[in-house]
This record gives sequence, C-alpha cells and structure tokens, in this order.
Amino acid sequence: MSSGGTDEKGGTAVDEVPSHRTGGRQDPRAALSVGSPEPSALLVIGEVVTDVLARHSTDLVRGTDTAARISILPGGAGANVACWAAYCGVADVRLLGRVGPDETGWHESVLRSAGVRPLLIRDAEAPTATVIVLIDATAEGTLLSDSGAALRIGPEDWSPSLLDGVGHLHLSGYLYFSDTGRRLARVATQSARSRGISVSVDPASAGFIEAVGVDRLLNAYGDVDVLIPNADEACLLTGLPDPTDATLALSGLVPLAVVTLGAKGALVAGSGQLIASVPPHTARSLDSTGAGDAFTGAFLAARQSGADAARAAAAGCRAGAQAVTVVGARPPRKAPAASPRQPR
Repeated sequence: MSSGGTDEKGGTAVDEVPSHRTGGRQDPRAALSVGSPEPSALLVIGEVVTDVLARHSTDLVRGTDTAARISILPGGAGANVACWAAYCGVADVRLLGRVGPDETGWHESVLRSAGVRPLLIRDAEAPTATVIVLIDATAEGTLLSDSGAALRIGPEDWSPSLLDGVGHLHLSGYLYFSDTGRRLARVATQSARSRGISVSVDPASAGFIEAVGVDRLLNAYGDVDVLIPNADEACLLTGLPDPTDATLALSGLVPLAVVTLGAKGALVAGSGQLIASVPPHTARSLDSTGAGDAFTGAFLAARQSGADAARAAAAGCRAGAQAVTVVGARPPRKAPAASPRQPR
C-alpha cells in the first residue's frame, strides 16, 4: 500500500492549478467543487476485504513457526478510502462493493459505525475477499491476496441512480484488474461525466499493473479527472524512473496527478506543470497498511470541502502519517465488532 509520508523534509507549494483546460476537459478545481460551501456526497466503488494481519518482529523462517501477533480487521482499499473520507469530514460517503455471504453483516456494521453508507452486493458464489498482511519489524507489509467476490463486481451491479446527490466518484484501482471491473469502471465513469461529476482513481498495485499491462490501464484511465498513484505506480505507468518526471507525465494524460512519495510527502501536477511538492509529516510507524488509502480519503475530503490541490495533498499526508500509528487500515475510531473469523 502506498504511504502518505512519515519523515520530515522540505518542499514548496504553489496553490493554484493551471486555469486552462486539459484535453478539452474541465479544470479539476471546478471538477472537485472547490469553493462549494457544502460538500456533496462521495461515492466510492471498490473492494471490501477481511484483513488478516500478522505482525512479526523476527524474520520469517521457511518450513517452521514464526511467532506473530495476529488480528482480523476490516479492510480493502475502496472501503478504507471511504472510511477515511468520512473520518475527515465528508458527511455523505457511500460505498459500492461486492462481498460473500459469510461476513456481510459484520462489514456493513463496521462501515456504518465509520460513517459510511454501505451499498454491498452479496455474492452467493464467492467468499468475501481476504488479504493476509505480513508486517515486519520495520512496519512494512507484504500482502497475500484472495480477491474472492471483490473482483466479480461488474456493470450489472451499476445503476445511474447511484449517482443521485453525488458530487464526486472515486474508483479503486483494483476494479481495473478484471474484465468485469473495467467494464463497470467505464460505465460508471461515463455516467458520472454525463452528469458533470468528477472522477478519481487510485491505481492501487504496481504488481497487478504489470500483470494487466500498462497500455491497457492508461487507456482505461483516459476519462478520469484525478489520478492518485504512489511513486512506484507512477514510474511504472510512465516508464520514467524519477517520480517528479513521472508525475509531470501523468498530468499530461489526466487533468490532475497526485503522487504519494511515502516518507518524502507528495507531488501534485496539472497540465504538465508542477503545482506542489508537499512535505511529509513525522510519525512513529507501527503498521503502514492503508496509509495510501488514508491519504486518498483525506485528499478527497479536503477537495470536497473547498481546498485547493496543494492543501488537499497536505491533508492527505497528515492522514497518512496518522494511519501508520495504528494497527489496521481504518481510521482510529472505536474498536469494530468482532469478525466471524476472529480467534477467541
């Protein structure tokens, strides 16, 4: 997962996005309701996941036991972004996702307690997605993913009425890693654009980007307004080794590119011009899982409430730093209800 930043370094920020249009599309300042006195609803389409976190302080030893502290928590990039957006002030956050029949009630309850309206489709043929997160002594996580029902979401799960009252649509990048997900993303994006609703995407996973293919994904991202990759994803998508160059290149493809740099903060660019180099926030890292989702949720919340791109990225860095201080990928609210799989 990408990180919103944990180490303190300098940077400069220019507040405004270039005012001219990009590729004939709307200026992203207007697209994300900057200056609107009341934030509109945010619709997130993405995965709901049961995270199994295993924190180990010694190296894994093949063929035998390694002591670990194991927790079962709600997760999924789409769900995490929705929860962080609600935590950061968006009053009406909605999440469309697909889950198995096993844990639907638990996930719905946890989402509601986080201020998110769950629009979950129960899949009778696949279990809820599960991710095993191996967290080492440096707080870095290695993920083993079983996508289950999450990658079975498709255009049949979509209705244009889902956009009623919505001011912005955010798509988890994991949607783009299956044929049905890409079709859903295309239909939802077309519906949003027909209503003048802006669209953002977090590319989500460098490993899956390689598997699906850069050209295919860049083509699929063609109609979005905001792209929010981490540095590895940005460099992979552009073929450029330097994150700054990659950010500028992406901003020539979409109106606004926001690239997270982990412990170095974030970069923001629009129309091929650097808008901001945002410094990170210092935090003692306990678990980096979901830090990138925290950045995205806070960034979108700030933009919905009227912040410019630079200030919204700064809000994202603050949330990313906060995220690494807690175990799990969700905001530090009250403890969620026990999972049906939770060991006793």
